[in-house]
Amino acid sequence: MENFEFFTPTRMIFGKDTHLQVGTIVKEYGFKKVLVHFGGASARKTGLLDTVLDALKAQGISCVTLGGVQANPTLSMARQGIELCLKEEVDFVLAVGGGSVIDSAKCIADGAGNPEADVWSYFTQGGAPKKALPVGVILTLSASGSEMSASCVITNEENGFKRGFNSVTHRPLFAICNPELTYSVSRFQTGCGTVDIMMHTLERYFSPTKDTMLTDRIAEGILKSTVEAGKTADREPDNYEARATLMWAGSLSHNGLTSAGRTFMMQVHQMEHELSGMYPRIAHGAGLSALWPSWARYVCPRDVERFARYAVNVWNLDMDFENPMNTALAGIQATEDFFKSLDMPTSLKELDVEADRIPEMAEKCTNMGKRTLPGIVELGKEEMMEIYRMAMGV
Repeated sequence: MENFEFFTPTRMIFGKDTHLQVGTIVKEYGFKKVLVHFGGASARKTGLLDTVLDALKAQGISCVTLGGVQANPTLSMARQGIELCLKEEVDFVLAVGGGSVIDSAKCIADGAGNPEADVWSYFTQGGAPKKALPVGVILTLSASGSEMSASCVITNEENGFKRGFNSVTHRPLFAICNPELTYSVSRFQTGCGTVDIMMHTLERYFSPTKDTMLTDRIAEGILKSTVEAGKTADREPDNYEARATLMWAGSLSHNGLTSAGRTFMMQVHQMEHELSGMYPRIAHGAGLSALWPSWARYVCPRDVERFARYAVNVWNLDMDFENPMNTALAGIQATEDFFKSLDMPTSLKELDVEADRIPEMAEKCTNMGKRTLPGIVELGKEEMMEIYRMAMGV
């Protein structure tokens, strides 16, 4: 186990009807004017937005609203929010939605807290803001874990680059998580969320760092619970326990718990960012499910023991001691079959990606030749292209 720092300051308010407390909670911190940031029509249609605004106003808190966040949140929307915050002298940003809304809110908070800087520079030039507006969350989709993470990912639609960076300013002040708010999430988006939760855990689990037994067990427990809850939620969308498990697993999968004591690079996430950056219609979870089986088969020969352990401890498969590779590959196949059972894509062909764009995706993923991705197998442009080709079936 390597040295690590575990920092998870987000206050978690979890359970039924907890979103009704938002006015009281915001007032506790003394904020005076809130930007309520949300996605599309569902927040209005379900009445959630009105409920939130009424709760804030009941506590004497002024509000301005900004909706329209799309999947794969955009830099232009964030810049619009930054301008609105500065104009209205907002002192707090409340994200009402899933990971896209939360990441957009984080970017807005960074920009509004540092009006002298170009917020996109944080995503491309390194470094992090020294200050930002505080952010709170009312979660409506179990997926990204952004409600407790230090991560923020934004797409610059002008050049198709999708980039992220970590900062302590990105840790939300609080996260209100009511699983009931996810009952209306579509089957497709529920599947995407289940995949994303698993991927946040898997990308840390398949690390070159050895001897992380406790962290491994935590990760395996989250993965097994997510699979079980994902199956139930797929059949029974209003099953509270399944929705609650997915919501809590999403938070734990991306708050640093499952990476404690080991190094990791989220290679599949990095490769998927180029996919959905160039094809904004592709949902992040769908892109991940289309890429992971090919990535896993490509790197598996370099750490057969780890993949075999995954097969045994997560999928309850028997260990083939004479040929552990059989067990390792069976675990990959079990994962792929689970994705398929949720009607998630497991190839790029299913997403109508053009094969001739593979070199461009790989080149962008290397930051135009400036980086490789460390991991079980270090990925440069050629390795990335091979994985993309495998996922394409060519």
